[in-house]
Parts: sequence; C-alpha cells; structure tokens
Amino acid sequence: MPIDAGETRLDVRDLHAWYGESHVLHGMTLNVGAGEIVTLIGRNGAGKTTTMRAIMGILRKREGAIRYRDVDIIALAPHKVPRLGIGYVPEERGIFASLSVTENLMLPPVTRQDGMSIEEIHTLFPNLKGRARTVGTRLSGGEQQMLAIARILRTGADFILLDEPTEGLAPVIVDQIAASLKVLKDRGLTILLVEQNLQFAAAIADRHYVVEQGAVIDEVANHALAANIDKLNAYLGV
Repeated sequence: MPIDAGETRLDVRDLHAWYGESHVLHGMTLNVGAGEIVTLIGRNGAGKTTTMRAIMGILRKREGAIRYRDVDIIALAPHKVPRLGIGYVPEERGIFASLSVTENLMLPPVTRQDGMSIEEIHTLFPNLKGRARTVGTRLSGGEQQMLAIARILRTGADFILLDEPTEGLAPVIVDQIAASLKVLKDRGLTILLVEQNLQFAAAIADRHYVVEQGAVIDEVANHALAANIDKLNAYLGV
C-alpha cells in the first residue's frame, strides 16, 4: 500500500505493456491515494510515459490490472477512460496550431459537471487571461503547458496524469506550474506526475516511485527525500 496514503484512487498491479513486439513494462505496480501528488521518476526510457499511456488505454497491448475507483479500466475502450474523471496531459502538450487559445481550451468534451470555469482557469493561470484569440502555438512554452493543463481541468477530470510539465521551461514558469499544482491539490485533485526535475517534484509531491526497465524498483516518501538523496541521484545518474 502507499506510504501515508488515504483511500486508494488508482491501483496498478503487475502491468506489462508492449510497443509491437517490444516488451516495455515489466510488472509495473503502484498506488495513488485520493488527493495525493505522486511522481514517477527515472532515467529516459525507463517506462514512465508508457505507464501513463497504458493507464489511459492509448497503448492497447497490455496485461495486468489497472483499477480506478474499483473499476477495472484495462478492459475499457480508450474513449471511456476520461468519463471516469481521468485526464491526461501528454509531454508534447497537443496544442493545435490551427486553433485559438479559446478553441483549444473548449475542444475536449466535458466529462463531469464539476470542471473548472473559464474564470477559475484564469485565476489559476493568469497568463492565459486576455489571450483568447491568440493562436495556441504562438504562446510561450510555459503558457502552452498552462493551456494543456487548463484544457483538462475544464472537462471535470479530478485525477490528472501529467507528463513532464516542466521540461524546457524557465525557472519562473516552473515556479508558477508548481504553485498551480499545489492549488489543485488543495482543491482535492489527485495527480500522477512524470518528472525529471527532482527539485520540482520534491516541492509538491507526497511520494516518489523510482522506475527502471519498466518496473518500480523503489518508493520514497517526500519527507524522507533528503535522507535518500544519494540513492535517488544514483538511480537517476546524477
């Protein structure tokens, strides 16, 4: 069971996944408690993003168990997974160049009725306010990341899979993203985060899973991070 976690929201057990004939996940096992921020950390190619895609059903060749709120989602069609309240913000963000900020924001359908309003989104991400007609890809990298997160929050998702949100961003934007995730946690949202920036992860997360060769090899509570930093640096090749 998770360290210091409450009610289990996501339970992944012995998950295997393949890209074609390439066996990428080798028994991934993890839990995320309601209201937690949990990170997957590890070197490039360890299987972190593949885990996200397998949970969402984007990667269909899978074996094992994925349960969300006691629903077995491994058997669900991919389009049904977001209806459970799970949202995915991929590393590439997926901002459409042919659409304005507002059009990008309004594109995904609302899956639950308690999603954030435009006003709430502008409070959370003030950089987006006043940019409604701007072409989405003309935003800065940090603003595009904010838009990608905001787009999912509007749908009503209360469990967010967030893949490498700080990659390539300026420190001041990284701080803004961290502050926004803390606000979401305070609102009761649950977040599974893939992150290479250990300093960023330490500022917001409750627990950290270390992923290597498609499996979890260690778990560290955030309050024990300092005592385990040498071990974590060795895992990450720092």
